[in-house]
Amino acid sequence: MTLNTDARELLRLIAESPEPVVASSFFHTIHPPNFDRGAAEDDPRRESWTEKQLGLYGEMLKLHEEALIRVVHPANGERPDLVEVTAAGRAVLA
Repeated sequence: MTLNTDARELLRLIAESPEPVVASSFFHTIHPPNFDRGAAEDDPRRESWTEKQLGLYGEMLKLHEEALIRVVHPANGERPDLVEVTAAGRAVLA
């Protein structure tokens, strides 16, 4: 299976976690904000970054659909799903 750069990096970071993790906690690591905190909502850099963050949610869903990650602890109203990499996911990274 071929993964794009963002999906591979997300899978790698989840795999490196010693325990189940909230996948979205790595989004800022993969694409850190590249604009001032006070930047306007319509600042092109903010808009571009927002699109990248939304794209990472899509990649996370694809990883789940392809059974490369699995939900270990479903969201409970206080925190999002906690996920881990499956054996198939580790094989893709090898």
